[in-house]
Amino acid sequence: MAEVTAAAVKELREKTGAGMMDCKKALSATEGDMEKAIDWLRQKGLSAAAKKAGRAATEGAVTSYIHGAGKIGVLVEVNCETDFVARNEGFQELVRDIAMHIAAAAPLYVRREEVDPAILERELDVYRGQLKEQGKPEKIWDKILEGKREKFYQDICLLEQPFVKDPDKTVQQLVNEAVAKIGENITVRRFARFVLGEGLEKKTENFAEEIAKTAGLA
Repeated sequence: MAEVTAAAVKELREKTGAGMMDCKKALSATEGDMEKAIDWLRQKGLSAAAKKAGRAATEGAVTSYIHGAGKIGVLVEVNCETDFVARNEGFQELVRDIAMHIAAAAPLYVRREEVDPAILERELDVYRGQLKEQGKPEKIWDKILEGKREKFYQDICLLEQPFVKDPDKTVQQLVNEAVAKIGENITVRRFARFVLGEGLEKKTENFAEEIAKTAGLA
């Protein structure tokens, strides 16, 4: 398999406007062939999504998801460009899926840019302490910490989490596919997640497993 270089990823990103990780996946899937990678992104709808990303999305919908007998609830706002698309069944289904995902996966932020740098630094300090305790040589810390940083974002940021109904894609990829299909810019603006009795001492419940069963995924 051909090595995917940072320069190739940068070139593909400049040509298509797609995200860095998507460009890397495209080059890996096509063994570094730039033209085939462009076609790969187009087939996935990722290039089209990137081109629409700068367009204003001020319409959309606020949707709720209530699990079971009211044990967990989610409100999410997803924006699109026109009221016509906001009423589209495909868009409505996307918003419902995102709300259900939030209920199951419990993200803390929509995107990594929202994470307080102090929170990230505190996590990295913990990881550094672990590496020191494990006796790892300091010269490899940066590489390990980079992986820890990415995993931290994937755990807490909605758009980077594996989609609960199809873990082979992220929530961002789910949105990108909807953009390509619907033809408008779509953005997740904000969400709120409520758990009955949260903060009170009570039996821990596996809501992710319950929601998966409700959706017929388990």
